[in-house]
Amino acid sequence: MSTDTLMPERSGLLSPITSSPTWIRFSHTALYRYVIFPLGQIFVFVVGAALLLTVISYVIAFLFPEPRENINLVTQLNRQLPGMIISGISIGFVYAMIALGYTLVYGVLKFINFAHSEIFMVGSVSAFAILSFIGSLGGLEGWNPILLVVVTVALSAVLSGLLAVGIERVAYKPLRRAPRLVPLITAIGISYILQDVVRAIASLTINDFNLTYPTRDLDWIRNPILTLTFGEYDVRVRTTSVIIIIAAIIMLLALNYFVNGTKSGRGIRAISMDQTTAGLMGIPVNLMISLTFFIGGAFGGAAGALFGLNVGNVTPYIGFFPGLKAFTAAVLGGIGNITGALLGGILIGMIESFLNGILVYFPAVGIRYTDIITFGILIAVLIFRPSGLLGERVDEKV
Repeated sequence: MSTDTLMPERSGLLSPITSSPTWIRFSHTALYRYVIFPLGQIFVFVVGAALLLTVISYVIAFLFPEPRENINLVTQLNRQLPGMIISGISIGFVYAMIALGYTLVYGVLKFINFAHSEIFMVGSVSAFAILSFIGSLGGLEGWNPILLVVVTVALSAVLSGLLAVGIERVAYKPLRRAPRLVPLITAIGISYILQDVVRAIASLTINDFNLTYPTRDLDWIRNPILTLTFGEYDVRVRTTSVIIIIAAIIMLLALNYFVNGTKSGRGIRAISMDQTTAGLMGIPVNLMISLTFFIGGAFGGAAGALFGLNVGNVTPYIGFFPGLKAFTAAVLGGIGNITGALLGGILIGMIESFLNGILVYFPAVGIRYTDIITFGILIAVLIFRPSGLLGERVDEKV
């Protein structure tokens, strides 16, 4: 599992700064390594993706100025661009959090856990159950919004993480030495089992598996948290978008610290390089693998809870497309690379948001082609750069 970060260059115009003793000491502090630098990475990824897609969008607008009668694409872009960027960032962070689950498991065990999309689904359904239970005790209106979100997301993450650990112990642990195709097929089977089990439980308990969150009618969910003015256009920022972005950044910083700054994180990285040698050095392999599944499942569950709060309605089958797009993000960034999962998630979220904002004005195409283009990117990456944008090619010794 690659945890390499994009360290700043120490040459060129920045050389006098980055080579100074003060800078060298500062770059080795915990504040820089676990807070400032990861935040800088996130900022660079977001701004870079937004600028790139903005340029591409305006090029399309100049090539096709009136895709429909009385529709000027440049004018529409001027009106929609800030909203497209905010929407792309929020959904991109959701994809990044799910992609981290794929990346962590692949980095340690070298197989794709296709049941992870259903871990995401269980997180969204768990959030619905938690909010419904809290509402049945006396209503959600009296809860502080921040406390309500923290409790819901945290409990959903823990439940999903424990479920992931249970799946690993029951279904994957006996197959560690089996051919890679065997656990892959098992993961697909677990995915279908989770879908039908959740549907059966929902149908038996509330006689409905289309689950509408009880928070949809709350004022702080329904009303925008702020309104941004860009020239003559106003952009209403949804509260859930801000919640997703803040929660995702906090969790990503925590993961960065855990993987790179703790003894358990170093143990997981050692196991990802060589399980046998790590075990001989005293690292508890089984415990570290279970911990990896717990963290990956917790991220998937938290993403599911945030996604459910954002859309307001979930089903036992909600995990398929977000899971598939998150897998695309993991491959795009470099499967097994944590930084790559973050980059890939932001890129896929941005691309999806921009395509939805542009293709709606092309009657011969429409937003139905958004998924086709997104998965076309996956095919192109697998053909031309199988290791992903930040992945490294690793040759196996024979």
